[in-house]
Amino acid sequence: MKRSMSRRHFFFFALAASASLYGCSRSKELSDIHGIDMADTDIGRDFLLTGTDGRQHRLSDFKGKAVLIFFGFTQCPDVCPTALFRAAEVKKLLGEDGERLQTLFITVDPERDTPEVLDAYVTAFDPSFLGLYGDLEQTAKTARDFKVFYQKVPTGSSYTMDHTAMTYVYDRDGRLRLGLRHSLTAQEYAEDIRQILALD
Repeated sequence: MKRSMSRRHFFFFALAASASLYGCSRSKELSDIHGIDMADTDIGRDFLLTGTDGRQHRLSDFKGKAVLIFFGFTQCPDVCPTALFRAAEVKKLLGEDGERLQTLFITVDPERDTPEVLDAYVTAFDPSFLGLYGDLEQTAKTARDFKVFYQKVPTGSSYTMDHTAMTYVYDRDGRLRLGLRHSLTAQEYAEDIRQILALD
């Protein structure tokens, strides 16, 4: 378990470093943000996954809305439910602007997270939340594209999943703008997302 944790931390710091090394041509549009500016990183440009609504989805399907993307799994004991509960709180904090926010939950455990299980899980936090899944190969490719680390961790006769706990935020044109750390509050998320929604 120590090795998996150190690898996860490595991926997080590599992600943060890549965000700081790229140019900041659009960073002037955001000020005093709580998250990591990822406006010019080559991360998470797109995906092709199946939604719990039975349709295939790409990022372009959500143009016109700010998009929150989080990777996790339904049997996660704390990080994933906390992330989705916070996303629901953020939507409430945004008031009417909350209708212009779409939360997407991508499972890293497609073997157990069937469409029915995934749909029931995400909509329990908010009916507008959408679960996304692929086969093992699609899941691995999507995780690589987003620089997300995940792996099975045996627990007796079953397993859990160790994974990156980062929320990605896209603007209304489908451009990745921010990485929000799991340690931030719902209020801090909302403050950053208000700026995203205010962009032309």
